[in-house]
Amino acid sequence: MSDYRTVCRTSDVPEGEARMVQLDDHRLAVIHLGGQFYVLDDQCPHAGASLARGYLQAGHVTCRIHHWRFCLSDGHNLDQPGPPRDATAHAVRVVGDLVQVQLDG
Repeated sequence: MSDYRTVCRTSDVPEGEARMVQLDDHRLAVIHLGGQFYVLDDQCPHAGASLARGYLQAGHVTCRIHHWRFCLSDGHNLDQPGPPRDATAHAVRVVGDLVQVQLDG
């Protein structure tokens, strides 16, 4: 398992919003909702649309292209369950004012 790496500051993503960030070759959606931070791969597994540009609602993000919904905490597809239709979620923590993510592999 890899170490946690800083992706942004907490002030970079206001409550109720999401931002796309690039970390090496990973494009990530950093989401701040309900006082929590979540990090998903910034790519809908269906059509590749940006999840950071999706619609945020309590506990999930909706892809703006075909409206698939993904659970923020684990990436589970709420409309078409099961791989390969789930988004990839990453472990995230906040240390001081830094949002950090742990990428697998």
